[in-house]
Amino acid sequence: MADLTLSRSQLLLLAGTANRPLAEEMAQHLGQPLCAVTIRRFADGEIFVKIDENVRGRDVFIIQPTNPPAENWIELLFLIDAARRASAARTTAVLPYFGYARQDRKDQPRVAISAKLMANLITHAGADRVLGMDFHSHQLQGFFDIPVDHLYAAPVFVGHFRQKQLFDPVVVAPDVGSAKTARGFAKRLNASLAIIDKRRPSANVAEVVNVVGDVENKDCLIPDDMIDTAGTVTEAAAALRRLGARKIYAFATHALLSGPAVERLRASPIDEVAVTNTIRIPQERGFEKLKVLSIAGLMAKAIGYEHSNQSVSSLFD
Repeated sequence: MADLTLSRSQLLLLAGTANRPLAEEMAQHLGQPLCAVTIRRFADGEIFVKIDENVRGRDVFIIQPTNPPAENWIELLFLIDAARRASAARTTAVLPYFGYARQDRKDQPRVAISAKLMANLITHAGADRVLGMDFHSHQLQGFFDIPVDHLYAAPVFVGHFRQKQLFDPVVVAPDVGSAKTARGFAKRLNASLAIIDKRRPSANVAEVVNVVGDVENKDCLIPDDMIDTAGTVTEAAAALRRLGARKIYAFATHALLSGPAVERLRASPIDEVAVTNTIRIPQERGFEKLKVLSIAGLMAKAIGYEHSNQSVSSLFD
């Protein structure tokens, strides 16, 4: 590997098409323009990628969330390969959202462990490092055979909710598995903790069974790593309202908002849905309760620290 004591001028930012506004905002924070890149389709739909500036000896950061469609993955892999073949000194895949992360084990016979395969593809394409944000499960870092810096959106959410005049707040874990995350938020926000005992009869179908903890006449905050079809969070909110919750706030790093998510959230008793801009949210998926917070500053700081070989973990001390 090339010498990593790189000068500031050698930083190079690339971006695919998955979330161009986020990449541009990160570039503004870094005071560094995005590198010119050509990404287009051939007549049959094949993707063509070309980096339009000199890459040799540069410290390259490729910003691309890998939410569906799968073309976002292909763009990322092609950009990594192009940077490697153009003799970049180091290439870092910056993944605001890591797609296929939920397929991280064999929970039924004859299924693929897709998260591991995707991690392998990033490595074999030629990435030297990964900078990710709120993986679906933290152990996904071990799926990569290259160094991973794992960021958390928690500081953004904590700052947002500290500005609100919350009344006797309680952080409600939407399931037992997220209790540790909820406890962390409760500690930072000086709130109490409750846990929802939930069973899932089938994929994308959530059923609330019981709420452990006192939520009556309290402002409730429901954290999660992502909102996909919004079944989990809306069922949780309905249970909290039945038990006399005062105001209900839901927040999640990744807003997939698939299928009936927007309609469910609109019709739910949730007062505000706070998400970040890791995934570009189309205008037609926006709604009045949705509050989009930016993680561009946080990710830009991490890129700056990584480029100058400083500790990224110091962002969360």
